[in-house]
Amino acid sequence: MISVLLVDDHPIVRAGLRATLEADPGLRVVGEASGGDEAVRLARALRPDVVLMDLQLGPGGDGAAATARVRELPDPPRVLILTTYDSDADILRAIEAGAIGYLLKDAEPADLLRGLRAAAAGETVLAPSVATRLVSRERAPGISLTPREAQVLQLVAGGHSNSAIARQLFISEATVKSHLVQVFAKLGVDNRTAATAEGRRRGVIR
Repeated sequence: MISVLLVDDHPIVRAGLRATLEADPGLRVVGEASGGDEAVRLARALRPDVVLMDLQLGPGGDGAAATARVRELPDPPRVLILTTYDSDADILRAIEAGAIGYLLKDAEPADLLRGLRAAAAGETVLAPSVATRLVSRERAPGISLTPREAQVLQLVAGGHSNSAIARQLFISEATVKSHLVQVFAKLGVDNRTAATAEGRRRGVIR
């Protein structure tokens, strides 16, 4: 029996996932969380085999940060990401945080169930489109943004100023500018608007 903790800020989504998982006799949902702090608390208390984690957990919620905190627990559970986002920035941050896999919410129920079993067994689980992105990055590393560069570009796309980005990422404005210089060079652009458009076109940001 594989125990699973569901983490998603939408109650309807959690209800649907619970119904899907509990229809399988080999899976048991032991708890639900709507935010990062609650996810970490329940992961510590319930000790599930797998945490099924969304990336966007409401205003200010961050599934990648919650994943990192869960993975820091003693004898931590595996964390399998289930999200709607497939940008480089999201994928790389989740993997760096310690997620064992990354699936998209348009997955077939059977693929999700197989993914949960594989994650519980310690196997890496990737949606086909995510695997393709990662392979493409390896084949063309010179034009790929680092996770931090992609994160900075995502914040630029959200309308944040350099000073706001620096505060949010706990880095200096000079470092933000340095990242943007690298982003512009790699994307072949010379301004923030063009970088945002090119980043979206390439799927680097959402």
